[in-house]
Amino acid sequence: MMRFDSHIGFFREPLGPAAAGATLQLRFICDDATHIVVRTFQTDERAFPMREGAHHIWEAVLDVPEKTGLLWYDFIVYHKDGTVSRYGAPEDGLGGEGRVWPDHMHAYQLTIYDPHYTTPRYMHGAVIYQIFPDRFYKAPTKAKDTRRDREIHRMWTEDLYTGRDRTSQENDVLEFYGGTLNGIREKLPYLKDLGVDILYLNPIFQASSNHRYDTADYSRIDPLLGTEEDLTELCRAAEGLGMRVMLDGVFSHTGEDSLYFNHFGHFPTVGAFQGPASPYYDWYTFEHYPDKYRAWWGIETLPEVRKDNPEYQEFMFNGKDGIVPRWIRAGACGWRLDVADELPMSFLRKLRDSAKRCDPDAVVLGEVWEDASNKVAYGEMRCYCTGDTLDSVMNYPLRTAILDFATGKSDAKSLVRLINHQSEVYPPQFQYALMNLLGSHDRVRVLNMLVEAEGKDMTKYEQRHLRLSDDDYALARERYLMCLDLLCALPGCPTIYYGDEAGLTGTADPFCRRPFPWGREDRKLQQAVRAKLQARQQDSLLRYGHMSVEALDDDTVRIQRYFDGHADALGRKNHEKRSSTFVISRKRERNA
Repeated sequence: MMRFDSHIGFFREPLGPAAAGATLQLRFICDDATHIVVRTFQTDERAFPMREGAHHIWEAVLDVPEKTGLLWYDFIVYHKDGTVSRYGAPEDGLGGEGRVWPDHMHAYQLTIYDPHYTTPRYMHGAVIYQIFPDRFYKAPTKAKDTRRDREIHRMWTEDLYTGRDRTSQENDVLEFYGGTLNGIREKLPYLKDLGVDILYLNPIFQASSNHRYDTADYSRIDPLLGTEEDLTELCRAAEGLGMRVMLDGVFSHTGEDSLYFNHFGHFPTVGAFQGPASPYYDWYTFEHYPDKYRAWWGIETLPEVRKDNPEYQEFMFNGKDGIVPRWIRAGACGWRLDVADELPMSFLRKLRDSAKRCDPDAVVLGEVWEDASNKVAYGEMRCYCTGDTLDSVMNYPLRTAILDFATGKSDAKSLVRLINHQSEVYPPQFQYALMNLLGSHDRVRVLNMLVEAEGKDMTKYEQRHLRLSDDDYALARERYLMCLDLLCALPGCPTIYYGDEAGLTGTADPFCRRPFPWGREDRKLQQAVRAKLQARQQDSLLRYGHMSVEALDDDTVRIQRYFDGHADALGRKNHEKRSSTFVISRKRERNA
C-alpha cells in the first residue's frame, strides 16, 4: 500500500502554499518500503530521505527555498522485494491522492510566495459588480461627443442590431445606448442595497467602439461617458456609501484610431501610422510599413504595443503623471488588467510597483483564464501569485467547474477537486481576493448557459430573437441561485455581471451586452440575489473564515466555513470560534 494526498493536512503541512524560507512537512504511507526519497525540483534536482515512524508512516521536513516560484516534488519508493516505484500527482494537475507512474512522472506543486506578500484587505471576500458602461444607465453629462459615426439608440428599450462593423468585421461596434458615469452614480443606492462592495467598470477611456477596448486616448474619459470630474464624483460618491471603483486597464494594444497610432488622421498628433518621425512609432512593430503591423490576435483595428518599449513604460508608470497612478489619484481603487497573461512578467512587476507606490492599497487584478499559479504563456511558466505581479485574478476555472456541475456535465467530486486544488496552489491572500464570476462581457449570458441555450449554430439574426421558454427560464433561474449560493459560501469575491440579477438573457457578443432592463426586471430574482449578497457581505465568517469542502454524493457539496479561535484564513488574529455549514445540491430539476 502507498498513499499520499496533497489535499489532506495529515500528508502535508502547510496544506497550501508556503512562504519562502518556511518549512514543509510531508508524510507518506507505505507498508513495504525499505526507504523513501522525496525528489524536488526548482532550478535543480535534489533528494531528501524520509524517516519511518509508527504505523508505516514516513516523514520528511524540508526547508522551503528562499526563491519564490514553484517547487515540484514526487516520491521514489524502494520496496522490500528490490523493486522501485515512482509515486506522483494525478494526471489532471489538480493534486490530491497520487499514483504510481511507470514512466513519465507527474509531480506535485508547491507554490512559494514572498512572506511579505499582502493584498488589499477590502478585496478579501468583497462582492464585485461588473458594469459595461454603455449599457448600464444614462444620465446627463457636460461632456460633448463630437463623433459623427456613432449610432446612438433613441430608446433604451430597443434591442441590438445584428450588423457588422465594416473595418473589424466584429459585431457593430459603433452601436451605442449612451450610458454614462453619471448614470452609474445615480444607481449607486441600488447597488448599495444589492450588497455590492466594488464596482468593476469595463473600459471608460476615449475609444471608437462601444466596448472601448480599442483605446484612443488613455488620458481622457470617453466624452459619451462623461468627464474626469464625473469619474471623480462617481468614486467619491461610491466611497461615501462604502464602495470602491475598479477600472479596466487595456495595456497590450491600442486602437488604430488613436492618438498614438492615428491610422485615419483624426488626431492632431503625428501617430505611428504617419511614419518613423512619430514619437509613438517605436511603440508598435511594423513588419512592412505602413500596411503590415503586429496586431492583437491579428485584428488590425487593435495594433499591438511593444510592452518593452522604455517610452511606453514611462508613459504608463512614471509617478508624476503616468497613466497607472494618474487614475488611482483620480479616485479609482486600482486596475483589472485586460489579457494580463499577454503582458510580460517584467511589465506586470513595474505596473504593480507603480500602482502600489501611488497607493499601497491599490488593487492589481488580472484577466487570466487558466490556473494562475502555473500558466504557460509564450513558452514561459508563469506564477502570478508569489507577490510580485498580481493581487489576484478572474476565476474562470471555478466558473467552468460550477456551471458544469449545475448543468450535469460533471459531478460534485470534480467541483470539490478544483476548489481544493485552488486552496493548494493559491496563497490565502490571493485566493480570498479571487474574482469569482459566473457571467461576463466575454461570454454567453449565464442564464442561457445554465439551460444550454447558447445559440452556437445560429446566425446573429436568430440569436437576436432567441428567447428562453418559461420552463427553461425557471430552471435557469433556479440553477443560477444555486451557483450564487456556491459563490457566497466559498472564499473569494462573488461577482455579478450587470443585469444577471435582473434576469437578462442573451447569447454571445453582442447579445450578452444588452442594456440593463430598468423597469422590466425580474423582481423575484433581484430580491433573492440581494438577500444572498447582503448575508454574505454582513458575515465576516464568509469573508475571512477558513474553509473545508467535501462531496456528499454526485449532486451535493458541503462547505464549512469556520473561525478556529486563533486566526482567520489570512493569518490575522481572531479569537472568535464559530462555524457555518452549507449543503448545496443540484438534485431539484425541471419537474421537481
